[in-house]
Amino acid sequence: MNKKKQKRTKVIMLLIDALVAAVLLTMDQFTKYLAIQRLKDNPAKVLIKGVLELNYLENRGSAFGMLQNQKFFILFIGIVFLGVILFFLFKLPVEKKFRVVHILLSAVIAGGIGNMIDRFRFDYVVDFISFVLINFPVFNVADCYIVSSVIILFILFLFVYKEKDLEFLNFKQNKYREMK
Repeated sequence: MNKKKQKRTKVIMLLIDALVAAVLLTMDQFTKYLAIQRLKDNPAKVLIKGVLELNYLENRGSAFGMLQNQKFFILFIGIVFLGVILFFLFKLPVEKKFRVVHILLSAVIAGGIGNMIDRFRFDYVVDFISFVLINFPVFNVADCYIVSSVIILFILFLFVYKEKDLEFLNFKQNKYREMK
């Protein structure tokens, strides 16, 4: 693929990434809006008795309620991670085999931004999905994006992609070494 076509393909992929992230972010924010409107100050809504409920919770910490009331620290860490993910996204090759990685990283970005929006707006994250069967911490749609995408990425990088596929992550400039 020539450089011009490769650059155009890269721009198209990044635009698709932005669109995917925007759609997922909109869905996350809409579900949180519904949670605030319909669940706040109300008893939990049972979806599957003894298994799954919708239960409004204001999470002022991070994952599993850690770092309670550490808004600025959590936001700082989130912005750093977002920067790393964006850097990785821009470095991804345009080959077809990496398109799924583009989508998964877009989902992680949408989830991270969705929770950051809550922290900026409310000083907490709106959580509302509760697996009561295993007494799991209450979570939201953005958390689902992040956790499921990271698990799939882990599996892909562990079992699908080979070391050669990941050479784009090498910080050494091979083109300069070849000139010597």
